[in-house]
Amino acid sequence: MSELEKQTKLSEGITPQIQNRQPGIESEMTPEPIYELESHVGSGKLKGRVALITGGDSGIGRAVAVGYAKEGADIAISYLDEHEDAEETKARIEQEGVKCTLHPGDIADEAFCFQVVDDVIKAHGKLNILVNNAARQEVKNGIEDISIEQFKHTFDVNFFSMVHFTKAALPHLNAGDSLIYTTSVNPYIGHDALIDYSSTKGAIVGFVRSVAKELAEKAIRVNGVAPGPIWTPLIPATMTEEMQESFGVATPLGRPGQPADLVEPYILLASEGSAYMTGQFIHVNGGQFMTT
Repeated sequence: MSELEKQTKLSEGITPQIQNRQPGIESEMTPEPIYELESHVGSGKLKGRVALITGGDSGIGRAVAVGYAKEGADIAISYLDEHEDAEETKARIEQEGVKCTLHPGDIADEAFCFQVVDDVIKAHGKLNILVNNAARQEVKNGIEDISIEQFKHTFDVNFFSMVHFTKAALPHLNAGDSLIYTTSVNPYIGHDALIDYSSTKGAIVGFVRSVAKELAEKAIRVNGVAPGPIWTPLIPATMTEEMQESFGVATPLGRPGQPADLVEPYILLASEGSAYMTGQFIHVNGGQFMTT
């Protein structure tokens, strides 16, 4: 059985489950997400580079962190307070013979974002790749059910944190370095139960394309990835059992994605393989973008 067939079989085995707090705990999921493939053997694409990944303790962030480590990068992980997941990710990264530092705290706090970057520079000596990935979401029936406080908090975590991290990182970036942002398929197709979340992800699209134009003359590349339905801790932590029952099955590929499905696009955007790409988004959504 191929790895892809194993992924599909595991995805079919997903049963609805509820976690009571965001952003969720990966070790409590059944089955746990697939964050790496045995077929990915690093070839030194990121050797000697340092990457800071927000939300890197679990889900897509964990998959990217481990993938970058396999390619030779030292890793810094920002996360809220899921210490067990973070330590597990750190241990896996260090198996690749690279350095990993953990930076827990609330990215909704501007001062914390700047402090993380300062700490990364002190611990690693430099910063070459910033992956703005962490996010929150809440399922609501419609716009009238979303308070202004929720809208503001979602923007603070999903959008303004990226602004803060970007501003903090820029003085340390040089030609050939990369800024990478996680958006979503949702701002392209809409989602009536995730209006504030989708709005923040749409703002990220405009931000990336604008900053890409600004930084092009410095040869700093700015790109993003737009995932579709991916099996991460955020799903049991935010979605109803009914939503989970149909999660991802309506995509042309007929299954939810796994974090491992995202690794290669993030590696591409961080490496010299994307030297002529900026202001772009790679869509990884099982074909969902085509069906809406």
